[in-house]
Amino acid sequence: MAELKAKTRDKLPAGDFAEPGKRAYPIEDKSHARNAKARASQAVKAGRMSKAEESKIDKKADAVLKKG
Repeated sequence: MAELKAKTRDKLPAGDFAEPGKRAYPIEDKSHARNAKARASQAVKAGRMSKAEESKIDKKADAVLKKG
């Protein structure tokens, strides 16, 4: 996964995040999309996130993963 520096992350449009309101879980490429899915799964298991939130993140990340 390519390292995402703070300046680059700050310049990303809200649409490049699985949770745009929080600007959390950047999914601008496939490796970040896979990472977002993994982190969301961990958050659910730890009780920090609901299954519904995880489902939203997974759906957005899957869209990035399916792109050519």
